[in-house]
Order: sequence, then C-alpha cells, then structure tokens
Amino acid sequence: MKITILVEGRTEAAFKHILIKYLEQRLPGRMPKLDFFPYDGRIPKDTDLKKKVETVLNGPNASQYLIALTDVYTGTNDFADAADAKAKMRQWVGSEPRFYPHVALYEFEAWLLPYWDEIKRLTRHNRNAPGINPETVNHNKPPSHHIGEVFATGQCRSHYSKFRDGQRILRGKDLGIAIAKCAELKAFVNTILRLAGGDEIL
Repeated sequence: MKITILVEGRTEAAFKHILIKYLEQRLPGRMPKLDFFPYDGRIPKDTDLKKKVETVLNGPNASQYLIALTDVYTGTNDFADAADAKAKMRQWVGSEPRFYPHVALYEFEAWLLPYWDEIKRLTRHNRNAPGINPETVNHNKPPSHHIGEVFATGQCRSHYSKFRDGQRILRGKDLGIAIAKCAELKAFVNTILRLAGGDEIL
C-alpha cells in the first residue's frame, strides 16, 4: 500500500523519519509506503488541489490514498480553525473517498512544542513553554514565532531553521509524546493506522 502525503515545505518532510519509526512499531508487517510530497510553502487550494489529488490517485504509479496536511496558520485568512480548513479542503476536492484532509493546529511547529526541554537544551535558554496545550498556540503568535525567539535570544544565538532545527528537535524522540498532547496529530496518525489495518490510538 502507498499513501501520498502532501505537506507544506521541508520541515514537515523532515518529520517523515520520526513518523515512520513510530508507525513501524504499531504496524509490524503492514507498514505502508509513505510518499511525502513537499511544497515550497503551502499546499495547493481550490481546483489546484483537486487536480493534484486526481493525478496522484489515478495517474501512473497511483497511490491508494492521499492525505493533505496543511497548517491552519498560513499567513493568510483562508482558514478560521481546524474544522474550517478540513471542510474547505474536502469541498475543493469533492467526494473522492480516498482523500483525507488533515491539519497542523495552528502550524507544524505546534508538534515540536511538546519537546520544549530539547528546545531549551539546544538553545541554552530557560524560557518556559508557551502554554500547556501546544495546539492552542494560535494565529496571534504561532508556535514557530515562539521557537524562533528562543533560538534568537538563547545562548546559541542562532537563527531558527525550520528544516535543520526541526530535525534536531525530533531526533531520537518518541512521537507518542506529541501525539498525547496534540489531538490533530493523533487524528492524522490514526488515519494512517486505520488505512493500514492497525489499531487506532485511543
């Protein structure tokens, strides 16, 4: 089985390795091939998303399923919240049953916030995490801004690189830690588990 996952940029593509490691433990002998398709920026919308879905699911070397993973925070006013983003993607694509819309609330970096101790270690900073629930860190000051500030003001004094530092934060980590704190991440992972015939996370 092959599942294509449309993602926004190289940060989410770097997430592929920790995701696969986690899924392999839960899907012994049933692990699907995950084909990450990163965009330079946000994934397509409107008819462009519909065309991409049709190409992936019906073209040469077609995937059995396609998941679109978008940030709710896109720098635009396209999405009000997670439900709105998923509803709009479903509306754009239509009734295709092999298409599954998912979101990072409010952006992918929310899924890095559960590893705040590692962020503090890398930056040599002692700032407290921005809230208890990572997925409530929202449009007003999205998670990447919090992480960027810690990198800029910590003793490392380096600019936060989404791809480089996303990998460093996640290296060797248990994805279950973030899943336990992030409902949208859990929903995304459960879709893959369900499609592959595994047991969903309760």
